[in-house]
Amino acid sequence: MKTVLTIAGSDCSGGAGIQADLKTMLANGVYGMSVITALTAQNTTGVQGVLPVDASFLKLQIDSVFTDIFPDAVKIGMVSDAALIEAIADKLQEYKPENIVVDPVMVATSGAALIREKSVEALKEKLFPLATVITPNIPEAEVLTGKKITCAADMEAVAEEIGRKYGCAVLCKGGHKKNDANDVLYSNGKTLWFYGERIDNPNTHGTGCTLSSAIASNLAEGRSLEEAVERAKSYISGCLRAMLNLGKGSGPLNHGYGSNA
Repeated sequence: MKTVLTIAGSDCSGGAGIQADLKTMLANGVYGMSVITALTAQNTTGVQGVLPVDASFLKLQIDSVFTDIFPDAVKIGMVSDAALIEAIADKLQEYKPENIVVDPVMVATSGAALIREKSVEALKEKLFPLATVITPNIPEAEVLTGKKITCAADMEAVAEEIGRKYGCAVLCKGGHKKNDANDVLYSNGKTLWFYGERIDNPNTHGTGCTLSSAIASNLAEGRSLEEAVERAKSYISGCLRAMLNLGKGSGPLNHGYGSNA
């Protein structure tokens, strides 16, 4: 069995963060492991608090995983503190995993900020150059480039700008009522569109975490980046189409929609 490590925050309500990541990995046939960057008090209505872990303990968690069960892929989600970003980058440079997926989590589905502004620069300088692919949504891509995205051509332009600047592939995700559910991948000087099904489901808590973890899972299994994205988008559609309805706000996906459990 292939293995994937998620380095991300904990969501006590189970819909996003490492909880969503581990569910996604199991559903995609890989063995999931986790390094926790922060505890969050959050639910479907918003984020009530964030408590980052100590950088030295974060490194200890990473060492514990890599020195025993070396992951075939690493997914990095919410990291709210620059010192933690630097700690992760140091350890990734030390262990050199083959596949690294960075989901630059900045804003929750509810609209709550999840990362400090000064940490955005550390994210760009330390982690993006190490990534196989990064997966910003439209608001995140706008933050990263300082440019407004209003159409498909804008999505292509910012994906290429980010990719060329940091030397990684970039999946700019649609949604947010712009360009529907279509995503564009910039990789090796080329752009490729992935056209998704727009599913009328208001419960989208954790979709970004889920997509990036599904991509990492497929990369761990040896699939190309293009196939990994295609399969991940298909999985997301299935999670949404299952129409799970929990909580008072934007609820979680049904990560195990294909299971009889």
